[in-house]
Amino acid sequence: MTAASSAVRHRVVVTQRFFDAATRDHLQAHGCEVVEAELPPGQADADLDEPRLRELLDGAAGWIVGHARVTDTLLAGLPHLRVIARRGVGYERVDLAAVRRHGMVATIAAGGNDACVADHALALMLAVSRRLREGQRRLEADSWAIPLGNDLYRKTVGVVGLGRIGRGVVQRLRGFECRILVHSPHVDAGWAEAQGVEAVPMDALLAQSDVVTLHAPLTTETRFLIDAPAIARMQPSAILVNTARGGLVEDRHLLQALEAGRLQGAGLDVFVSEADAGYADVTRALVARADVVASPHAGASTHEGLNRTNRIAAECVLAVLQDRSPPAACLIADGRAAAGTPLTTRRQA
Repeated sequence: MTAASSAVRHRVVVTQRFFDAATRDHLQAHGCEVVEAELPPGQADADLDEPRLRELLDGAAGWIVGHARVTDTLLAGLPHLRVIARRGVGYERVDLAAVRRHGMVATIAAGGNDACVADHALALMLAVSRRLREGQRRLEADSWAIPLGNDLYRKTVGVVGLGRIGRGVVQRLRGFECRILVHSPHVDAGWAEAQGVEAVPMDALLAQSDVVTLHAPLTTETRFLIDAPAIARMQPSAILVNTARGGLVEDRHLLQALEAGRLQGAGLDVFVSEADAGYADVTRALVARADVVASPHAGASTHEGLNRTNRIAAECVLAVLQDRSPPAACLIADGRAAAGTPLTTRRQA
């Protein structure tokens, strides 16, 4: 038995699905007792209420979480919890101020799912452009009539948001010899010139793009970034792709535009209804359309991508439990300094 495996064991609870055996073994080899929540098929940790989450997390020092809401009231009832590691990169469901107030640490799995989400965005662009869903529907109806699609080759693509995923999309689009427009508050003119892309205002991107693909975070400023006025600026032949966050697009307005023939189609991996049940009927109507290719928030869900994000989340948990700092790119809230004493001493007292 190694020194690490014989050390005091920390309880680490995983509430996200698809946690791989190698990462579980890695945590166990480094002094952790790993408990995976047993969720019914089709259920995610976002569906769990606070009493159930509190029950699952009782006595846990680490929590590897998917999309559950991390609230002040939840954390207040978990005195042993030291680290919340999101197996993903979005953190709009995590109350960062509460994490700091309770002397805890919150992290994301930065760099783990960039490649698979960027791949997924290209897949949706191609599927909608080539009308693959319509073609399969016709074959299922014993019709070999060909739905005429469009190339992605040498089209103008507007990329909104230039984080790791947005830049990955830019890299992939070069292989299609696309003209690439970018819009981001963080875009550097020198970088844009070196990459052969054009940094433009949002209105220009919407007006000129054959495809608009969204890779921005969901904030108060970006909520419903694509609404009826924004869609009105787009070309009727344009395609909208959203693999970022439900809430960047006003799905009711998108549905109305598609029904009116104001857009060629949409590729959607995320929906407003994920956070607002009042949009459930809108999601159903969008998913039913032949000009929409949809997936169930699956852009980051490949075997390889989930294994990478599992491992990054696990390493963040171990860093905190071993009184080290997680990688800077992963750290989103650190309440240890505010606590005034070492976290291990304070929370184990």
